[in-house]
Amino acid sequence: MIAPSDITGLVLAGGRGSRMGGVDKGLQNFNGMPLALHTLMRLQMQTGHMMINANRNLAAYESFGAPVWPDGLADYPGPLAGFLTGLERCETPYLVTVPCDTPLFPLDLVARLAESLEREDAEIAMAAGRDGAPPAAVRTQPVFCLLRVTLLESLVRFTHGGGRKIDAWTAQHKTVVVPFDRPDDDARAFFNANTLAELHSLEKS
Repeated sequence: MIAPSDITGLVLAGGRGSRMGGVDKGLQNFNGMPLALHTLMRLQMQTGHMMINANRNLAAYESFGAPVWPDGLADYPGPLAGFLTGLERCETPYLVTVPCDTPLFPLDLVARLAESLEREDAEIAMAAGRDGAPPAAVRTQPVFCLLRVTLLESLVRFTHGGGRKIDAWTAQHKTVVVPFDRPDDDARAFFNANTLAELHSLEKS
């Protein structure tokens, strides 16, 4: 059984926020607190350690009380840059990644990913779930991954070779897809807010 203390949680807040008008998504209000802080607190309950990946307003993110690390790759190259930063800084055997813009992600996310990773002796466990109201299809959610830190060297090679797509990298490794489609799983658990209106609609949950 993988213990929570062996897992570091990483909040991905390093994007441009271009679909939200260029604002810093993680600092937008959600139920009275910054979205990334809400995400941090929700993930902190499931792991032993926490980090944030952010590329601007670093002092604001540092005020949340977790270490903050910017991308090591230039020009906002996407979530894999955050994965890379997290793996480079991770001091536990496992890293779990969660984006800052999906506030209703499951409270048992890490436990279910960890159980599947161990059962299948996999290197990566990736969540799959609905990203909208039923009957939305269950699809993989690549930014929700539990990773073995031994994957760092592989990801360095992939990103330095120009690779940017999470699926293309995870396909190189033994990956177990973990469905979050039980009757009591929230159908909007993986709905990511791309506009302020979408974010406010999730506040009413």
